[in-house]
Amino acid sequence: MDLDTVRTFVAAADAGQFQEAAAELAVTQQAVSKRIAALERKLGVRLFTRTARGAGLTIDGQAFLPHARELLRAAERAVASVRPADRPLRVDVLTSRSAQSGLLRGFHSAHPEIDLDVVMLFDIEKAVGAIRSGEIDASFRAVAAPGRPLPEDIASVRVLDEPLQFLTGPAHALAGARSVTLARLVGHRIWMPGVVPGTEWTAYYDDLVAEFGLTIEATGPNFGSDALLDTIADTPALATFMGADSRLVWPAGHGLRRIPVTDPTPVYPHSLLWHRDNPHPALATLRAHLAATAAGRDAVGTWMPDWVLPR
Repeated sequence: MDLDTVRTFVAAADAGQFQEAAAELAVTQQAVSKRIAALERKLGVRLFTRTARGAGLTIDGQAFLPHARELLRAAERAVASVRPADRPLRVDVLTSRSAQSGLLRGFHSAHPEIDLDVVMLFDIEKAVGAIRSGEIDASFRAVAAPGRPLPEDIASVRVLDEPLQFLTGPAHALAGARSVTLARLVGHRIWMPGVVPGTEWTAYYDDLVAEFGLTIEATGPNFGSDALLDTIADTPALATFMGADSRLVWPAGHGLRRIPVTDPTPVYPHSLLWHRDNPHPALATLRAHLAATAAGRDAVGTWMPDWVLPR
């Protein structure tokens, strides 16, 4: 159903005269008459009767009027739902406990007036596809793994270099260390069941292993961070890597240790991705916030893969 004809019908019903409706809609009286006639043909009923004082609604016109008003309200809601200034900023983070989520929480604290929708997509291909389709406005990712450059319409900026820490249970051989060098980790079993082939974080750890001769095992199902921490706490031979800014809580009886890694410190690069033509006004606010609060990028004594995009 053509909304212009519905809008004309409502204007004429409210005005009681086609001439006044025409003035309100900035069209000719003849255009109003043609639109009303087209709507009547579509519905198969008469909507108006001519009176000495103008145009009055028929019984069918009275019945149709509230529905016509609702059609126009629905159209307004539909337009507002995709108008950037009238909808929440949709941002993708990998997990709710990650450093990325912490960055977004910091933004929300600084700008509580901005509505946010937080989504969690698994891999970078899905995230980039969602950015390009308009499903989301931005995504936090590590970019760009070898052989997987970003499309030209996707922009990115590195916003955080997150140091990795060595996480052990209380009985691990290195549990008492204040810090450990990467060389000292050679030969120790580092268990990371969340390392999935084809993901950007797997590309990162593949390069870390190749560069420093480490042993990372991805065997067994990934039951999530809670199960990982339970296993590390109970198994002296296993340890794992954990981002320094990852927010994890474990039972006091686990006795887990988060140990800084040095010489060099491996850092995981977090970047913000967005579409170059995205008009959402809050996206510019998010980028400005991250630019003002970003810290620890390209610090001396750190390591990351060569494929990581510069700042």
